[in-house]
Amino acid sequence: MRHNDRAASAPWIRTRLRTAPGAATALAVLVLVTAFLAAAFPRAVDAYETKGLRHDILTADAGRSTLEVARPQPGLELPQAQRDDEARSPELARIGAGLLKALPAPLRADTSSVAYGVRTSKPAVANEPWLPRPEAVPPQLSYVAQSGLKEHATLASGAWPTTPQEVTSDSREVQGAVTEETAAELKVKAGATITLLTAAQEPITVTITGIVAPRDPQGSYWSADPLLRTPSLVLDTASPFPVHYWTGTVLLAEDSGPALLSTAAEPVLFWRIPPDPAGLTGPDDARLTSVIASLESGPGLLKVREIAGDTAVFATGLGHIVEANARMRDAISPVIAVAALGIGSVAAVVLLMTGALIAGRRKAELALMRSRGGSLRGIGGRLLAETAVTVLPASALGLLLATLAVGEGRFWPGALAAAGVGLLVCVALPLRTTLQHIRPTLHGAREDMVSARPSRRRTVAELTLLVLAVGAVTALRRRGTSAEGGTDLLVSAAPVLVALIAALVLVRLYPLPLRLATRPVARLRGAIGFLSLARAGRSSAGGALPLLALLLALATAAFGGSVIAGIGDARDDAALASVGADARISGASERATLPDELVRTVRDLDGVRGAAPVRVEYSVNMPEAVAGDGAANGDGAGSGSADDAKAAALVGVDPASYAELARATGLPAFPAARLKATGSSAPLPEGAEAGPDRVLPAIASPAVAARLGKEPRAIETLSGDFKVQIVGTVTRVASVSPTDFLVVNSAALEQKAPTTLLLTGAPDPGKLRAAVEGSGKEYAVQLRSEERARYVNTPMQAGAERIYLAAVAAGAGYALLAVLLSLLQTAPERKTLLARLRTMGLTTGQGRKLLAFEATPQALLAAGGGLFTGWATIVLLSPGIDLVPLALAGVAGSDTSPVLLRTDLWSLALPAAGVVALAAAVAGVQAWWASRRGSITELRAGDSR
Repeated sequence: MRHNDRAASAPWIRTRLRTAPGAATALAVLVLVTAFLAAAFPRAVDAYETKGLRHDILTADAGRSTLEVARPQPGLELPQAQRDDEARSPELARIGAGLLKALPAPLRADTSSVAYGVRTSKPAVANEPWLPRPEAVPPQLSYVAQSGLKEHATLASGAWPTTPQEVTSDSREVQGAVTEETAAELKVKAGATITLLTAAQEPITVTITGIVAPRDPQGSYWSADPLLRTPSLVLDTASPFPVHYWTGTVLLAEDSGPALLSTAAEPVLFWRIPPDPAGLTGPDDARLTSVIASLESGPGLLKVREIAGDTAVFATGLGHIVEANARMRDAISPVIAVAALGIGSVAAVVLLMTGALIAGRRKAELALMRSRGGSLRGIGGRLLAETAVTVLPASALGLLLATLAVGEGRFWPGALAAAGVGLLVCVALPLRTTLQHIRPTLHGAREDMVSARPSRRRTVAELTLLVLAVGAVTALRRRGTSAEGGTDLLVSAAPVLVALIAALVLVRLYPLPLRLATRPVARLRGAIGFLSLARAGRSSAGGALPLLALLLALATAAFGGSVIAGIGDARDDAALASVGADARISGASERATLPDELVRTVRDLDGVRGAAPVRVEYSVNMPEAVAGDGAANGDGAGSGSADDAKAAALVGVDPASYAELARATGLPAFPAARLKATGSSAPLPEGAEAGPDRVLPAIASPAVAARLGKEPRAIETLSGDFKVQIVGTVTRVASVSPTDFLVVNSAALEQKAPTTLLLTGAPDPGKLRAAVEGSGKEYAVQLRSEERARYVNTPMQAGAERIYLAAVAAGAGYALLAVLLSLLQTAPERKTLLARLRTMGLTTGQGRKLLAFEATPQALLAAGGGLFTGWATIVLLSPGIDLVPLALAGVAGSDTSPVLLRTDLWSLALPAAGVVALAAAVAGVQAWWASRRGSITELRAGDSR
């Protein structure tokens, strides 16, 4: 029997696939796309996390990322020969090789840039008279005998430093070299000599034999200690006066290390090991942090000391780099999880809808098999085999395509996701189909909402889901969306919960207004309106499953679109806050002023719509805070602490041009009329000095206004001494980035010359810089567009944005597919209806109107529900989502104040409008296609559809 059953199953599957190749192909394509997306998501997350970790390590300063093992010079109690041997290259290379082998996984070294040697940890004063002394202080030099100089540098002039004789602690002559930058700044030439004193004050003559040029100046060999490459002018902290001196490094021959042991410059033995991030992956960050902690103060350090000596220490900033990367990943992961769970839920619902459509099309066939004695087990087994033949290869192909498309990433998460898609379809379709035929059903029963009332079990199940979803949303709203320590599934499931609530409520409520609307419509002439509303009110196409899919897709698309729009808005705002306008011209120093001729020249350039000259003076001391709040009434909003506003920026503006600038750049409205220079604040004659009793009206930040109060307060500035009286507040001004400021009319100041020129419009950058350079002085030119371009995505940010773009596209696609599936489910019934009505005189145009009017209420329901669901999701999640890690992280000097998620109107409206347009288009195509087929084709004797 079993053998016969197996033999009979093959013809059945082959016959079914040949009978309905279109349905099988469509199901396979849907599974293929869904499996591809499911498998590609975890691989894409792994890929951008991996690239982000590697990028952060590669772009970090080599002084932070390099692993350094160092130990003091060999003890003085040891024989001199042993001390010299420990400072020579063979012994240092042996220890270095042992350290490389001892590096624990996943830490790996970039062996091409490994360096070891002997260096002085305390700079030594160089008293040669030819060395530069900028403030009569001699330079202080460090000395290093480091391996690999010839491999990492080219000889610019002179000769390579060598050791003609074996160097020991008693040697008093060694050879060295300096880089081109050191030679240029310290006036060093080949053949020069520098004296280095021993601990016994005996001179060691260092002969500079050559000038070298680094092959890779930014590589770890030269950048782990920047003084190897570039000298620096530093402040002498030991001097009572602010004086500076030069400091740099002399590169000794590789085997000259023993000579440094006799100096008092505290020589140390070191091994610098740059990390190689090529083999690291995103999930390795936890292991990497643990390994680095062990090497710094744990079992790993004990192993290092077994190799390098008991006094060896391990130091690196790599752990901080990895921790910063992990913090960014943890900040981005919750946002990504919302998209992943939302799109995953939509895909699952669409797959279930596909199964329901296939089950509905084969209901009569399976009912016939059941009535003729077919068992549920046999029918389910055949359906499972038939489904698996098309679904499993499609899932495997989707996994293969995802693996090829996303090269980096772990295999098993993607494989499990693709397998889950195939398993869901293979189980859901047979299960859904067989459950409908537990009992044999009579042919011809109506399935609309007039006769098929929801059962008690379904009502209880829906109420249970509704209560659970409402309870979860309430709990989420009460405790907030900020999750400490990783991704919170409850937060990520917010779109699913809100969509589930909306779907369960709307699917029960929407027939009521439609049925009420049929009463007045029934009194009108014509049957089209009445028939469309009556059918829409009891159509099975408006079930909870299609509506849930649409709401989920629209909510996820709206959330993703709002995230992407929020990132762009945050970067635009940060660029505006940094520059202040579309372009900014300022002096090289804070006190440098702009000549009138430059202002006129720039104002007349093509593309410049407006120019606002501004005088800015930073760090003006504010008077003591007044008692009470003292806040002045103004136009701005916000609050500030009076105790924090001890110093503020004084901004002198032309009220009219500055107000126009604020309007053009989208800043808060500036009350220019309140700064009108009249009375005691009238403009001063040229060269006149104002008395300290003059009172100038001022617009202030909230904190400054609270500190100064309503009465006039005296302040001392470089622009003159006067009193100010707060006449209004604004929260932000274009000319300064500090939050504490005081804006006055520049015409009332003693010193009126502007220090900054703010421009609006789109001037040509080349012509603008040429005009500024033509003034004969150095002025800084900043463009808002160039500042905006600084916010280039890191691999982690770019990967997260790509995932959200894919989520928006996938959400829109699944939403359209849900509309198609819901309409296709009732397509045969609609064709039959049109055929019957055509026999009663219905025209083709009326048929199109009927189907369009019938689909419109359901489409409007889904669109309205999608708008509400998307808005509710954003409102629910916005308090706990900060877009700074996605928008501004990694850009030095950027504004890092929180950037909250805001509702983007286009992201809400466009997908919803697309659903309505698609529903109308599909209804029109159905009516057109049905009009081409004759009534005899659709109507058969005894058919009760």
